[in-house]
Amino acid sequence: MLIYRNSLVAAGLWLLVTLFSTQASAQSHPAGVLVETTTTQVMEVVAAADIYVDADPERYYRQVQDLLDPLIDYRGFARKVMGPYASSDRYRSLDEAGREQLRDQLDQFTNVMRSSLIRTYSKGLLAFGGSRIELAPPNDGEPVDAEASTLSLRQLIYADRRDPYVVMYQMGLEKSGEWKLNNVIIESVNLGEVYRDQFLASAREEDGNLDAVISGWTTVVVDVEK
Repeated sequence: MLIYRNSLVAAGLWLLVTLFSTQASAQSHPAGVLVETTTTQVMEVVAAADIYVDADPERYYRQVQDLLDPLIDYRGFARKVMGPYASSDRYRSLDEAGREQLRDQLDQFTNVMRSSLIRTYSKGLLAFGGSRIELAPPNDGEPVDAEASTLSLRQLIYADRRDPYVVMYQMGLEKSGEWKLNNVIIESVNLGEVYRDQFLASAREEDGNLDAVISGWTTVVVDVEK
């Protein structure tokens, strides 16, 4: 597993929900409206948490999760992290009992991933406030395609170095018509791929025992070098 320096992933979910300093093209897009509204609400929670988070962190985690749940496609993210173990081909190759077991494992892993990510990233919300944030044109200045079913939002984070961090938010349009976040790339670090490598490595160590992988899962902290 490749580990990068300078603790930015712990702030990943903070970066994810701080798509505020948006340009008009992104603001008018439904995905941009969604993250802007969510960010306003989340940052209100963060500001209020200063007075109670040390004594009652669970209250803080719950409030952040309640706001982020509508934004993130946790199940889709978890399925991608499981890679070939949750693929359509593998599902079709199983008998009915195996399919039911795989559905249960995906449900369990979705819950584990949600809890782990929320806790890890919520801590970053408290640590990285005050940075200047800009939402840049996604494709070298090209306008946002209002008809597209996928969208990458490119954000510049001016934090603790001369050049801004570049964060890409990959959004997808659900059949329900809702936009969901399904992956984050910080600089060149693709979180979905990092977590998938972690899952596959754990599965090899456990000889394919997915129940053991899921029960022992701890989200790896990925750092980005300056």
